[in-house]
Amino acid sequence: MGTPLTGGSGPPPAAESRSAGARSPADAEVGRTARTRVRRLPDLAAHDRASLYAVLDAGRVGHLAIVEGDQPYALPVGYARDGDRVLVHGATGSRLFRHLAAGAPACLTVTLLDGLVLARSAFESSMNYRCAMVLGTLASLAGDEKLAALERLSEHLLPGRWAVIRPPSAKELAATLVLALPLTECSVKISAGPPDDPPEDLSREVWAGVVPVVESLGRPEPDPALRFDLPPPEW
Repeated sequence: MGTPLTGGSGPPPAAESRSAGARSPADAEVGRTARTRVRRLPDLAAHDRASLYAVLDAGRVGHLAIVEGDQPYALPVGYARDGDRVLVHGATGSRLFRHLAAGAPACLTVTLLDGLVLARSAFESSMNYRCAMVLGTLASLAGDEKLAALERLSEHLLPGRWAVIRPPSAKELAATLVLALPLTECSVKISAGPPDDPPEDLSREVWAGVVPVVESLGRPEPDPALRFDLPPPEW
């Protein structure tokens, strides 16, 4: 298949979102190193922070990879960008989250699928996508910073809910690890556009083009235990 999702990710750069926290200039380069340099199809790499921010701000779920002993694990996590770091949270009872909190090296990837690229051959058929990869170690947050990070996570994943729901209790906070991964070593890769068929395939009688893939929210389904006649969130 034509365009692999390796070595980073991303679609056309979007304007930097207005998330909380200090941030680097949007036109500054992402934290490229020898480990994050895009080697396969390097022309698809994006090097500005606006592209990195746009990918991270558009997603809700990433995969956080770590190695424990000789066994690799990839954890699906909800996340939020907070300036020049990414926030995640998990249970203090999770051995893998405790491993991360102790400073284990990690890799976070976020991939957004934008379209299926239908070419005139199996080899050139591909996908349009945006993808970001972040390497580093995560720091555990505490106190007011921890609570603020949970609010940031909530507002990214569930906009507007923090103001109307019960905040975490002391017991719940004690049971929760909140970790921050700095955006200091990153790569972004963007694949977009129509098929790249060779000239000799253009005469084949087969439809070719892009089928967009769009994520959307469905109709809210009220909790059967809901005691009040309240409107659902307007997202």
